Amino acid sequence: MTEYIDSYYSRTRRPSSLRPRLTGVVDVDVAIVGGGLAGLTAAIELVRAGRSVAILEAQRIGWGASGRNGGFVGPGYATSLSHIALMAGREAAHELYRLSIEGVRIVEDSLSALGSTDNVATYGKLSVMRHAAAPALKARQEQMARDFGYALELRDREQVRGVLRSTKYHEALFDPQAFHFHPLDYALSLASGCEALGARIFEGSPVTGADLDGATKVLQTSGGRIQARDVVFATGGYTGDVSPRLRRAMLPIATYVLLTEPAPERIAEVIGVPYAISDNRRAGDYYRIVDGGRRLLWGGRITTRTSEPARLAEMLRATMVSTYPSLAGIGVDAAWSGLMAYARHLMPMIGQTTPNVWHCFGFGGHGLNTTAVGGRVVAEGILGASDRYKLFAPFGLNWAGGPVGAAVAQMTYWTYQAMDFAKEIRAARAG
Repeated sequence: MTEYIDSYYSRTRRPSSLRPRLTGVVDVDVAIVGGGLAGLTAAIELVRAGRSVAILEAQRIGWGASGRNGGFVGPGYATSLSHIALMAGREAAHELYRLSIEGVRIVEDSLSALGSTDNVATYGKLSVMRHAAAPALKARQEQMARDFGYALELRDREQVRGVLRSTKYHEALFDPQAFHFHPLDYALSLASGCEALGARIFEGSPVTGADLDGATKVLQTSGGRIQARDVVFATGGYTGDVSPRLRRAMLPIATYVLLTEPAPERIAEVIGVPYAISDNRRAGDYYRIVDGGRRLLWGGRITTRTSEPARLAEMLRATMVSTYPSLAGIGVDAAWSGLMAYARHLMPMIGQTTPNVWHCFGFGGHGLNTTAVGGRVVAEGILGASDRYKLFAPFGLNWAGGPVGAAVAQMTYWTYQAMDFAKEIRAARAG
């Protein structure tokens, strides 16, 4: 029987006791709302610099998208470099892209520093095309080498189909520096690292009120309050109404993931590499072999529905089988969804909302590198170490449109799906 969100979360997290709820009054230098990857990265950077930090998490560490995503770590953003340049200018766009490459190294360095022996990174990511596009991939490869000194490898259709036995695929770009790993384990390791350096983490402590106008900021929960000089909101797709401006700036978008039952021989017949794999469609498939080659973790689709569809496992399994028909009949052990925060401009939202009140969210579709980038540049801003957070100033807290914005986003996604399907049909006819 397929398991869903909370059972999956409980099943895949390392055993640990529930951290305490906030009670009484706690005074710290920095209070962080949200125990996901961005908030935890900011926290560990701050405590390493000698600041006192408290984290308020409404559920448990990594409970949202931070603990339920595909676990891919590579450079880039959810939108293209050319689109970023239109909004921020060419020079700023290139600085932002270099920052995204740094984000990969931040995660990599953190894994090493935290000594997470249970969570070993597997290197290599294949970005595959569902239609012929060798010239475009070659141009991308050359641009990355020229502008960023970043080496990608072009794989032709024969090479791709030699390791991914699907007629859906054509050429691909291979990134040997990107990697995949268990994101919830990483979040839990960050949390333990923060606590070892003196940070305090309170779970089951949703913020019910805030006074952010004075020199001392106050966050209220049902059991206590935190007083701090700086406050960071890193709440992602579960941002509530404590900060209405942040809530209005994001669209909560649901994404879906499944975990197959053990079938190592059948999986190995069609997927011959241990890499992270994603295709070029809008909200396309992304997947990786897990559990020592025994299972396949498969993600894809997005909707603006915040409730879990009843046919979640069946929907994802049908997508998997359409790519690899020989996987028909393999069962699904777990399927889950989670909310990601998207902005209409498709970039992370990072900066100061008001003096000493910071926001660091909107990482949907970007990959885990941007959570690390956001946490670091916000910490640098609080410490006065840099103003790199200002690189994100062109991507502000614009109103996302509320229910109308969600409907437009869904219609846009369906339109792009239709366009992608048409390209695949043309590619199939062309052989």
